Amino acid sequence: MRFASLEVVPYALPFREPYVTARGALARREMVLLRMRDAEGLVGLGEAVPLSLRGGASLARIVEELEGLGARDELDEATLRDRTTHLSPPARCAALTALIDLRGRRATADRSSFVEHSPTKSERAEPVTCNATLVAGDPAAVVSQAERWAADGFSTFKLKLGTGDDAAQVRAVREALGPRARIRVDVNGAWDLETAKRVLAEIEPYEIELAEQPVATVDEATELAACTPIPLAADESVESRADAERVAGAGAFAMTGIKLSKVGGPEEALEIAEILPAYVTSALDGPVGIAAAFQVARSLGDLGRGSGESLAHGLATQRLFASTVASVECELRGDLLYPPEGPGLGVEIDERALQAHRL
Repeated sequence: MRFASLEVVPYALPFREPYVTARGALARREMVLLRMRDAEGLVGLGEAVPLSLRGGASLARIVEELEGLGARDELDEATLRDRTTHLSPPARCAALTALIDLRGRRATADRSSFVEHSPTKSERAEPVTCNATLVAGDPAAVVSQAERWAADGFSTFKLKLGTGDDAAQVRAVREALGPRARIRVDVNGAWDLETAKRVLAEIEPYEIELAEQPVATVDEATELAACTPIPLAADESVESRADAERVAGAGAFAMTGIKLSKVGGPEEALEIAEILPAYVTSALDGPVGIAAAFQVARSLGDLGRGSGESLAHGLATQRLFASTVASVECELRGDLLYPPEGPGLGVEIDERALQAHRL
C-alpha cells in the first residue's frame, strides 16, 4: 500500500464541566486528527491525544512529528511503520490507527478487526460494557454525578481520588448507590505509600472493585499489594510490553488499564494484554480514538485476554464532552458502547464541526 498524502488537523473539544483529577484540571481536550490518503483516494483516520498532565509529548510536538511523516518522500506501508518507531506514543498511535482504518476501508468490509479472525456481522456488532467516569469534587457533587450516570443505566463507577477527602467521597457514593453498584477508584499515582495503605484500608469496607495506579512506582505497588485485598490495576506504570513483564514479575499489579495514545496504538495494546489481564480506558479521546479503543476491547474478549467479562471498560467518556467532530461515531445506549456501521473504524467526520473546533 502506498500513501498519497497525510493531513494533520489539531483540534479541541470542550468539556461540559472541568475535568478534574489529582493531576490537575482541563477545560477542553486538545487532540490531533490524522487523515491518511492512499493512491486511490481512500482515507483512513487516526487520532493522537497529548497526555500533557502526565508530562507526555505536547500537542505541538505531535503535530510536528505527524507532519514530518508526510513531508518526506512518498511513503509505503513498510517505510511508514519503520518511521513510527521513532515517534512519541500518541503520534505513533495516530499513524498506526489510520493505517488499520484505511486497510478496513480498502477491504470494503463492514469493519476491520485487530485480530486474525473473521467475525460474523453479529459478532462485530456486539457492544462492550463501560463504566461511568466521575470528575473529582466534594462528596455531594460526586454523588450527583453518580446518580445521573446510574439513571442512564450505568452500574460501574470510577471515582477520581487524590484531591480531597477520599474516604468520604467513596462512602458517599456507596451510600447513595447501594450495595449492587461496582465502585473502582483511580488515583493517577498521587498517593505516597503510607497514604495509599491508610486510604485503601478506610475504603475497603465499601467493596472496591479495583484501585487504579494508587502509587507512582512499581516498588511501592508491590509492597502495597501485599497489604490490601483490593486488586491493584496499573495505568501510568505500564506503557509497553516490557513494562507489563516487569510489573507482572514483581507481583505489583493484578491487571492494567490500557490507553491507546499512552502505549502507541492498538497493536502494542494487544501485546501488553498478552502479559497482564487488561481493560481498555479512554485518554479522553475523540471519536476516532474511541472507535479504535472499542475494537481493541472487543478483541481482548475474542482472544481471552481481558480481565473477565464482568469488568467494564472506561470508554464512555464521550458523555463528558459538550460537542463532537463526528457525524457518525460509536453510540452509547445505557452503559453499552456500540460501534458505528461502515468499513474500517466506521467513523465519519463532520467537516463543519471540525473546522469550528480546529486549533
